Amino acid sequence: MARAFGGQSMFQPMRRVLVKRPDEVFAVKDPERWHYLASPDLAAAQEEHDSMVETLRQSGAEVVYHEKPQPDRADAIYVFDPTLLTDHGAVVLRMGKDLRRGEEEALSRRLQELGIPILLSLGGEARAEGGDLLWLDDQTLAVGIGFRTNQEGLRQLRAGLESLGIEVLAFELPYFTGPEACLHLLSLISILDRDLAVAYPPLIPVPFWQELEARGFQLVVVPEEEFGTMGTNVLALGPRNCLVLEGNPVTRRRLEEAGCRVSSYKGNEISLKCEGGPTCLTLPLLRQA
Repeated sequence: MARAFGGQSMFQPMRRVLVKRPDEVFAVKDPERWHYLASPDLAAAQEEHDSMVETLRQSGAEVVYHEKPQPDRADAIYVFDPTLLTDHGAVVLRMGKDLRRGEEEALSRRLQELGIPILLSLGGEARAEGGDLLWLDDQTLAVGIGFRTNQEGLRQLRAGLESLGIEVLAFELPYFTGPEACLHLLSLISILDRDLAVAYPPLIPVPFWQELEARGFQLVVVPEEEFGTMGTNVLALGPRNCLVLEGNPVTRRRLEEAGCRVSSYKGNEISLKCEGGPTCLTLPLLRQA
């Protein structure tokens, strides 16, 4: 099958991407329950999402939608998290946030409709979210162990992927602000080219930083004041061609100085209120040079 998402191609030009447009379920009236800063304004959220999707199309990507209703699953717009896509098919994960359980099955059915087979489904006590899974190259997957991904999730991922020649490396994430917050491995880093990543080093585990250094990565450092506004959450549209959340001027300037072409989107409702940036809002299905 054509490469879906993984390895070096995670920064190759994005040809096909899946999104879920915000609907009434997203406009929660109880933001504290969802760990949102405030209730999203649905009309504004849809306008922001539509604008972001138009940017994806202008970059050359075909956009497909995940339209199945997800009652009481406000986070379902963050389509990156329920699965891991590989060259061999999709791995159906098990969400670490209790309120997100059930998203996995609905998204896996949509992927099958789009011709992507299911390679593996995690089960039992396993917990793993896509935001904790980062391809370092074609055959190496980094896994962040924290409040959303546990040791059993790691064990099942290794059992399913190492037989395909994929090495799975584990790195323990910091406590930071506790179990209710969403601190994924991808909250700390985004890879933008074979040797370039944007990152927030103060929270990166030392062994992970050493792995990046050994692989020759240049790090564009996000300042402390822009970590909270998701300066690290950057979507590669192609090599050194990226999409960032508005409101991170220092990070944007540093990306441009590193040779990146930078586009931005307004995300007051779909991102800043709800802990989900452009990588969370998108599931690249095909990247191809």
